[in-house]
Amino acid sequence: MSTTETLVARGKKLAAGAGALTAAAALGATLSIAAPAQATPGPTTTAKPYGVVTTKMGLSARQYPSTDSSVKGYFRHRAQIGLVCKVRTQSVGGNSVWYLTREERATWVSAKYVTNSGFVKYCKDVQRSRMQPHNNAAKHAVG
Repeated sequence: MSTTETLVARGKKLAAGAGALTAAAALGATLSIAAPAQATPGPTTTAKPYGVVTTKMGLSARQYPSTDSSVKGYFRHRAQIGLVCKVRTQSVGGNSVWYLTREERATWVSAKYVTNSGFVKYCKDVQRSRMQPHNNAAKHAVG
């Protein structure tokens, strides 16, 4: 295998794993002189969404997506919370979205007091195996 072919093969591997831009930067000008590598589309990895608590008083984590549900925990101001999915149910301050958390003990938080990062799917669109097995509250929620 020639040096050019070796560089092209390495470029393809890097492009699949780290993206075409990273591969081009890693190989520098050698790649563009030798032969243009075709970037093979790899599996799309999506970052897991999370939210940041915005209320200065903190946020109660509840067993079900309702203010009538028992409090199972508490998140401080600016705490980052992993989010699994969302449902529309009881409105809190005009916002009817609630998030199921990815924390050790899956709980629900009102979206009114959480700024999310990334796309959060509706719970009905999430595979049951990906949801926390010890919390089946999503099937009781409206949405």
